[in-house]
Amino acid sequence: MSVDAITRVKRDVVIANRILGQQGVLDAYGHVSMRHPHDPNKYLLSRSLSPALVEESDIIEYNLDGTPADGDTRSPYLERFIHGGVYEKRADVHAVLHSHAEDLLPFSISKKVRLRPVIHAVGDMGHDVPVWDIADKFGEETTLLVTNMDHSRDLAKCLDCNRLALMRGHGFVCAGRSINDLVRLAVYIPRNARVLMNAMRLGEYIALSRGEIEARLKLDTETVAMKRGWEFWAREAGVGHLLGDM
Repeated sequence: MSVDAITRVKRDVVIANRILGQQGVLDAYGHVSMRHPHDPNKYLLSRSLSPALVEESDIIEYNLDGTPADGDTRSPYLERFIHGGVYEKRADVHAVLHSHAEDLLPFSISKKVRLRPVIHAVGDMGHDVPVWDIADKFGEETTLLVTNMDHSRDLAKCLDCNRLALMRGHGFVCAGRSINDLVRLAVYIPRNARVLMNAMRLGEYIALSRGEIEARLKLDTETVAMKRGWEFWAREAGVGHLLGDM
């Protein structure tokens, strides 16, 4: 039996949280959201909870400014503003992730080395991975956390039209055309960082070319082949029963 669009999105947010927790992209912290299926000025995100523990009843509807759309009083994520800032700026984005994956942190603080795609699975992370430093606009007395819409809009401005942006000494934000697209890319981003770091230890390395990146960006991420990871990882994470029709 098919379910309504809101229920489907809530279940997909649960699946995404469980997958990213099981895959180590998120740990006790970090979060993932989806844009509201009927109202582009809202998004769905869990209450403040570790991703691996999120259930359907934990999902809250938020306005883009981070206020609960239905007056829900449960504790929200402190950095929920990240999501609203990206959705506000990018009409093409339907899913957003914030992660503290430590494999990426060296590239967020290095003055010489930029994160680049070196394995085929992350070719669609794009040509450029900007680094956002909260101190550039808000000074050196913040906690480095995105705690209001001014912070989030500045971060979204840095992200611009790219797939992801690193956050200096903090983590990264990633934008998805769909939840499957976001989760698939997010699973491989830390793996790409590990491969790149190991390659640098060996000396010179070959990154993906501009043409190879463009070819990956043109792939249809919603084909059965490209969604295979979504199903596999969902079952690994113990939420296969929440999957809809593939």
